[in-house]
Amino acid sequence: MTTKPEAIDSLWMPKETAGFWRRARSGFGYSPAVIILAGVLLILIVPPIIFLFQTSFYTTTFAGEFDKFTFGFYTELVTNPRFFNNFVNTTVYAVGSAAFAIALGTAQAWIVERTNTPFRQYMFLVAIISLGIPHVLYTIAWLLIMGKAGPVNDILRAITGAEEAVLNVYSMWGMILIEGVGFAPLAFLLLSSVFRSTDASFEEASMMSGAGISQTFRHITARLAMPGIMALMLLIFIRAFESFEVPALVGLAGGINVLTTDIYESIHMEMPPNYGQSGAFSVVLLLWVVVLLYWYNRLSRHAERFQTITGKGYRPRQMDLGKWRYLTAGLLVLLFLLIIGLPVSIVLWASLQPYYEGVTAGSLGRFTLDNYVEVFKAGSFRDSILNTLILGTATATAVVPFTALCAWLAVRRYKGGWFLDQMATMPLIFPAIVMGVAFLQVFLNMPFALYGTLLSVVIASVVREMPYGMRYSYAGLLQIHTELEEASAVSGAGEVGTFLRIVIPLVAPAMITCWLFLFLIAVRAVSMPILLVGPNSQIVAVTLFDLWENGQVTELAAMGMAWMALMTVVSCLFYIIVRRYRLSLH
Repeated sequence: MTTKPEAIDSLWMPKETAGFWRRARSGFGYSPAVIILAGVLLILIVPPIIFLFQTSFYTTTFAGEFDKFTFGFYTELVTNPRFFNNFVNTTVYAVGSAAFAIALGTAQAWIVERTNTPFRQYMFLVAIISLGIPHVLYTIAWLLIMGKAGPVNDILRAITGAEEAVLNVYSMWGMILIEGVGFAPLAFLLLSSVFRSTDASFEEASMMSGAGISQTFRHITARLAMPGIMALMLLIFIRAFESFEVPALVGLAGGINVLTTDIYESIHMEMPPNYGQSGAFSVVLLLWVVVLLYWYNRLSRHAERFQTITGKGYRPRQMDLGKWRYLTAGLLVLLFLLIIGLPVSIVLWASLQPYYEGVTAGSLGRFTLDNYVEVFKAGSFRDSILNTLILGTATATAVVPFTALCAWLAVRRYKGGWFLDQMATMPLIFPAIVMGVAFLQVFLNMPFALYGTLLSVVIASVVREMPYGMRYSYAGLLQIHTELEEASAVSGAGEVGTFLRIVIPLVAPAMITCWLFLFLIAVRAVSMPILLVGPNSQIVAVTLFDLWENGQVTELAAMGMAWMALMTVVSCLFYIIVRRYRLSLH
């Protein structure tokens, strides 16, 4: 017995309507669910693409309406040496950040998965908690640590006797360091599965032949993991290439521009906003990311050449480091300080100060909770937190069931299901700030007022996060064999009963995990919402960005601490469910 395409019909329409659709479908073979979902995806994804390209070829009025056709914006890109200089800056920054993140993530993943280092299992919790820290707050924390008045420069001045700051974090190396540390938890989570799946017999054979731990790692472990490492490095390179927070907060202050800050400045720093230039920049960045993702997919497809797990004697055991395990434990403590300890500590310190002047002995006597009282008063701070909770909840709640239904149709091979899979995954090619520019033009040209509302941010966020929902749902549904649904049908259960009593309970852990993950990544984004929010739709990440720009460090820190406390609860819940049901973290 096989699953029929009619299985979905009775889930969402009356019998009379379902009968009409079955008769209509007999002519072209598509499920009405596929047709409707495909229509929704086309409405959500196609208009932003059209408006993005149209923006790059038309001048606009002050109100953002299209005016005259021109190639001038692209001509300016080709002839302006600044574009090529900023493209080089972007490439150097992305390569350096990816290399640094991979180095930290590889060391962390190897220690946790392949050795007997004490307390290594807690690094998963550390990495997941870091997901709850908005990237803009993470960047600001490192600027407080390594800025001119930061504790790092204070220590270096005391050691060297210098009067001025020894380190200038507002530089290319500062951008690479902050972005690399920020991406390290992601690199660890993705590489942990690579090292976990390496057969220990290869390493044991190496060590029995006289090779030490370092030689075994270089010649055996690292080489077997190289496809995964290289694919992940390319992925992080792409994400760093399109990142916005670090280039905006660190690079602009140091006079270093990249492509994403060019897009931001053409809209926010020019009057009237130069939408055409931002559109041209966005199209170039979009096309380049498409090329990079193509390379990434090709590299990922060839990973099977390095597979080591077979049906014969696979043993995922850890290596005994002996006394060296205390050294690796110290390295994990250092990574904890870099990822969580130091950033959270400096933000907490700043939040307790009436005004910020660095970490000094005199500051101990000025501790106050006034900043927290200000945050929770009725007004912009509290409204921003409420808006962010609504944004995260609405995004996750809309994406999870929608992508679950799309994934079910794709997994069960309904005619047209592959199209749903491809369309729902397409937003991956959009850098966040490019999608912000695209939706900005869509909302500006709507016949009714939508731009600047929280609903506009939710719509853009739903489209942005659909690929993640699709991957989680697809992976969860692949684990459910069709025999379970067929057995339910044979026992007399209807399609609705089978779906609700068999399919939903089995995929519920994956869907809950997906919901929590989508909530976490939706509320920490800044590069797309910063182009869409209005006075009454501010969210936490954008408010933190604005507070830093206005020099309100202590209020920023209090708001950041309150938000991190809330997100830590969500992150821990995410971690508990993942561990309880042994779900994948990626």
